[in-house]
Amino acid sequence: MPLAPSFEQALAFARDLIRIPSLPGEEGPLAARVLEEMRELGYQDLRTDALGSVVGRIAGRGDAPPVLLNAHLDMVAAGDPGEWEHPPFAGVLVGGVLHGRGAMDIKGPLAIQTHAAATMAGRAAGDVWVAHTVFEERGGWGMVHLLESGLIPRPAAVIIGESTHGDIAIGHRGRAEVEIVLDGLAGHASAPERARNALDLLPDVLTAVARLAEEEGGPRHPLLDGASLAPTQVDVLPESRNVIPDRVTLTLDWRVLPGDDAESLLARARRVLEGVGGDGGEGRLEVRMATERQTSWTGITEVRELFTPGFLEDPSGPLPRAAAAAVGRRGAPGEPAWIRPWTFATDGGWTSGVHGIPTIGFAPGEERHAHTSTERLDVEEARWAFARYPHLVDGLQQVLADG
Repeated sequence: MPLAPSFEQALAFARDLIRIPSLPGEEGPLAARVLEEMRELGYQDLRTDALGSVVGRIAGRGDAPPVLLNAHLDMVAAGDPGEWEHPPFAGVLVGGVLHGRGAMDIKGPLAIQTHAAATMAGRAAGDVWVAHTVFEERGGWGMVHLLESGLIPRPAAVIIGESTHGDIAIGHRGRAEVEIVLDGLAGHASAPERARNALDLLPDVLTAVARLAEEEGGPRHPLLDGASLAPTQVDVLPESRNVIPDRVTLTLDWRVLPGDDAESLLARARRVLEGVGGDGGEGRLEVRMATERQTSWTGITEVRELFTPGFLEDPSGPLPRAAAAAVGRRGAPGEPAWIRPWTFATDGGWTSGVHGIPTIGFAPGEERHAHTSTERLDVEEARWAFARYPHLVDGLQQVLADG
């Protein structure tokens, strides 16, 4: 018997999803559960793509272009379970609040999107595609693959289900991991004169990075604030404490503005590092994007740069304004939703920032709880967001159809 979409079923679905850990590359069991739910809800063209992202379609009337609803299957690690008020994978519902890893980032909103889209079967002006992608937390490989594969028609707009506390999100800064590699010559620590310590260059490098961070911090962007740059990790090889290291890798976390790409970032870093270490530094510095060998749960492996681009939609544009009017402001009848950027990065950097597809965000949940041991989702806020999703899709498709 088909499953009737409802908020109550969506909430039960969210609790099931929280109980299935799904680190990047380990989303298989979660994908199977999402496929099962979407099948019971009557989704068409239901499948997993080559990387294991789950994709399905709710058929509309054909009077408007398709829109895409997107959440992601992967999550960040839960950390020490002892730091949580409730077990991170129990899906505890207490006091009108859903607790656990993924409650608001992003399994709760994923469940809401999945059920809310299903309520629009046959009545949405255009098709509603739903894609829950892999590897969002590690650079967005799932979304990149989905958009480049041609598996679905190019959507006219994308709604990202990252938490916005009921506001309409229109962009964010991007994020890059950049590595500065310092080379030397290893030797026994008892005879440092026979070696060339890679750590000798580190103070000058950190001073140069501080100068670059100051440059990046201004002037401020009117909506996104400024870019930011911070050293976050130093790795030394060999790791033995009685060996002069011949390689030091300094990792930088770089929050970038829309329009920046890997090449522009590396060029700025290399410029500020010119001459660092004097003659002793010549040929001993390498600046590169950090990479990670990623393997999907379906068995595909690729070495990928850790870079998520930023994006920003015009807050006065027709789609953000239509979205804000359609959703409304919770607790203020007749008022449009607030329009603002996110503080964190999302797959919208790929949909809008790279592929140019108009993208907004809407979901319940407070961003301050993301990636913390206090992660939670207020049930009444989630219920309100569930009810607003069909209005949001209708509002966007109406603007898109009017063209």
